[in-house]
Amino acid sequence: MSENYFQKGFGMRLEVRPELQDRYRSRIVDRMREVGSRLVVEDLTFVLAREFGFCYGVDRALEYAYETVRKFPDRRIFLTGEIIHNPQVNRELQERGIRFLPEQRDPAIKYGEVRPPDVVVLPAFGVPRRDMETLNGIGCTVVDTTCGSVLNVWKNVERYASLGVTSIIHGKFEHQETRATFSRTTLSPEAHYLVVRNTDEAATACDYIVDGGDAQAFLERFAPAVSAGFDPDRHLERVGLANQTTMLSSESLEVAEMFRLALARRYGDEELPERYIAFDTICSATEDRQQALLALRHEDLDAMIVIGGYNSSNTNNLARIAATFTRSFHIEDAAAIAGTGEIRHKPAGRPGELRTRQWLAAGPRKIGLTAGASTPNSQIGEAIERIVGFRDTMALSKLKEFVNAGS
Repeated sequence: MSENYFQKGFGMRLEVRPELQDRYRSRIVDRMREVGSRLVVEDLTFVLAREFGFCYGVDRALEYAYETVRKFPDRRIFLTGEIIHNPQVNRELQERGIRFLPEQRDPAIKYGEVRPPDVVVLPAFGVPRRDMETLNGIGCTVVDTTCGSVLNVWKNVERYASLGVTSIIHGKFEHQETRATFSRTTLSPEAHYLVVRNTDEAATACDYIVDGGDAQAFLERFAPAVSAGFDPDRHLERVGLANQTTMLSSESLEVAEMFRLALARRYGDEELPERYIAFDTICSATEDRQQALLALRHEDLDAMIVIGGYNSSNTNNLARIAATFTRSFHIEDAAAIAGTGEIRHKPAGRPGELRTRQWLAAGPRKIGLTAGASTPNSQIGEAIERIVGFRDTMALSKLKEFVNAGS
């Protein structure tokens, strides 16, 4: 990396922190945390998951972005795309003058307007290797906010590649983090990868390991989620497991076990150490938020509000979990709550947005709340405020009393 590459910020944390808190903190959420993550306003009870919202990696990425604006006030600053999967946060960065580069797979096109004096900020989920090579060639300043959990996955994939082991990546092929991860296999010319989205795709690959099959049909099934020159008869003989850090943790563990059992059936337990490698690369923040949500199963909730970008993998997985035990509404932001009579939301596991009427009936109701790792606490607080206000405008004064009673 060049002297224009920065990965640890600019030492301006104390300068930018108050501004970040003003934008993204919620006094309602702070107060609820003080009193056991609960709020009762007349006949409405709100229960917060114990873990929710911004993770360390997201917090760090935003801090670096704010520092970058202060550090380079006279330069053009670009983001390679969304810094995190949250529309509100990305809009606010654009309002601060940061320009978003187009969603383009070809780095020559994507970075076509970037010049040496410019600054390019990399997102929390990283960029593919070819992007880094292009940016180094341009000679611009690079501020890298890639999350440490993502870097940990890359290290394992690079290790697999150096050993000639095929990387099996549990993730979404089109997701920026997964594309950045499988690009690390190109560090070794003979390395390969296969991306499996879910247990159904993993089962297809495992069946091929055990019984063989039609190689061409396999490649057509997984195109374009395999490396160039991938041969299932050769490149599924030795595999290493990795995952997109925001996937459902239980599913990632299940996928890893499926491949372990398949290789054991094909080659025997004695050969497993040479044919199967797996490391726990599940993001701890992702897993903590999923476990905290599961703990709400015993709350007898009337509804669960899950807040976060519709393109946020970790938020979508939270919505999937919530839908298993109560009525779940995945909303992109608090503005989706148009009243107790209507809510805009994305159904769990399905694309598109729906409008549901009369989502919150009259009478005593208990509502759970959580948010994806890219969602600021301000959105949770605003959602509570909107629900209370739409239900009973007089109750807003009691909500303010609750907040003001805090430390």
